[in-house]
Amino acid sequence: MTFPTPTPLEWREAAQKALKDRPIESLMHLDADQLVTRPLYAGATGVQPIFAPRPSDSEGRAWDLRTLLEGDDAEAVNAAVLTDLENGAASVVLKGRVLADSAPLSRALEGVALELAPVALDAGIDGPDAANALAVVAKGSPRAQLQFHMDPVSAFAEAGGAPRSVEEHLSLAANTAARHAGAYPDATFFLASGRVAHEAGGSAAQELAFAASSVVAHAKAAVDAGMSVEAALKGTVLGLSVDAEYFDSLAKVRAMRLIWASLTQAFDVEVPAVIEARSSRRMLSARDPWPNLLRLTAAGFAGAVGGADVVVLDGFTRATGRSDAFARRQARNTQLVLMEEANLGRVDDPAAGSWYLDARTRDLAEAGWSEFQMIEAEGGLVDALKGSVIQPRIARARKIREAALTNGAAQIIGVTKYVDADVRPAPVDVGDEAAVAVERVCEPLAPIRFAAAFEEAAQ
Repeated sequence: MTFPTPTPLEWREAAQKALKDRPIESLMHLDADQLVTRPLYAGATGVQPIFAPRPSDSEGRAWDLRTLLEGDDAEAVNAAVLTDLENGAASVVLKGRVLADSAPLSRALEGVALELAPVALDAGIDGPDAANALAVVAKGSPRAQLQFHMDPVSAFAEAGGAPRSVEEHLSLAANTAARHAGAYPDATFFLASGRVAHEAGGSAAQELAFAASSVVAHAKAAVDAGMSVEAALKGTVLGLSVDAEYFDSLAKVRAMRLIWASLTQAFDVEVPAVIEARSSRRMLSARDPWPNLLRLTAAGFAGAVGGADVVVLDGFTRATGRSDAFARRQARNTQLVLMEEANLGRVDDPAAGSWYLDARTRDLAEAGWSEFQMIEAEGGLVDALKGSVIQPRIARARKIREAALTNGAAQIIGVTKYVDADVRPAPVDVGDEAAVAVERVCEPLAPIRFAAAFEEAAQ
């Protein structure tokens, strides 16, 4: 049996009836980047198709399932690392006092084959010291999969300062990379991340621009340290946040590949993008952590479908403390379900061909590139931060989101809607999260949680 296809006029009349004679245009809305989201997309809207896949193996694992381990006790971290790697994780990212020296780091990685399981670092402004420690632990193995993830600019931006000048920290990171590049040809050195902009409340385009400008800052420092542009870019991982707004998150990951292509073309080299997507912390709730499981699942979906090479999910209790073994298991198993049961990695770029997602990808890429050009016109990322060019723009984007939550245009499940009056507690591990005191030279991009104001008001 066949059914007649409604004409465009009939579709419009039906839509107007459902809207009670309000115009269809009333469904359009602007986001924090002032980009228009329309209610309907079609070929007639002039959307150009985009194909932005990650290199993948449909018979294997499409992306690297990475687990985040934060700890100060080397033996406890080692037990957690081995548990995660034995139960589905492919790699780890380490944070905490175990990175302070090669001795505790060696104990934390005892029994880990660095040639098979990549190890990444999250050491903030102390990235070069942690990189040196990891290089010692690897014992010169040329096939060691080391990801030093040095990112002094993000640490500087979050704190509003650093122990030395940020230029000195960039130079130190670059010289550290140049020193280890020969011994570890498979290593990556820099994390050009936009996550600090996201976690401070920034828009998608602002996050993309921050990451792109970070690429330029690290590449220039690496060239000054004696590395080639190609080696610097090959040794760079792009860092983005993904959250519960999965359409925008996956479009943002795809947009990053388009921006990377423009960057590498400008540098006159051909290097594939490597994108590490981490779950957003600004989306998490603290009073009732259980709905975070849904948010983290959506974030993992966005990273997988958007084509991230690496996906890192926080534990659902991360808003109140470090994730314990149960929370890490939930984070790990969420990805395993997405990968091995939902088979999200079986298709290269599943979003390709969607009129809306292709349009959104291109819109974000163009808005991010425009924001990137603005930053570079100010002298680059460091000068734009010191000159307080970036901070007020992020503050405006944050206020737009806060206003939407306040007036009900946006909701946080379990916080502003469907609030559970009888919350079940969830355990966390206690850790030393104290920040290093520095003299501020610019306004910091301090991380926020959108749920915090509502949780405080409810107490």
